[in-house]
Amino acid sequence: MLTDFLRDYLSIIIFLFIALGLSVGFIVLNFLFSPKNPDPEKLSAYECGFEAFGDSRMEFDVRFYLVAILFIIFDLEIAFLFPWAISLGNLGALGFWSMMVFLLILTIGFIYEWKKGALDWD
Repeated sequence: MLTDFLRDYLSIIIFLFIALGLSVGFIVLNFLFSPKNPDPEKLSAYECGFEAFGDSRMEFDVRFYLVAILFIIFDLEIAFLFPWAISLGNLGALGFWSMMVFLLILTIGFIYEWKKGALDWD
């Protein structure tokens, strides 16, 4: 039984160990040989646009989280349209109308969030 397992999966196990070894090796080499001379330009604010703050428990505006969650929800729901569009010819009328119901629910949710002011940025 072990020989059957090794015959089937030995190449995958070897590949995983090589990949793991290379990954850890590259991380260690980068840590050992990278230059460690930070200057004020490297330590300055980069993409966020504001200076780094000292307290990590500082309160953030809930709008950041709300917009991020709404983006993820609507983006993932829209991702369901691609496989549906590809297989629309095989689905028939039931597949078409079920997606129309899905899009109607999605649109109602979007209008609800819009009316509640979740997308307003003061």
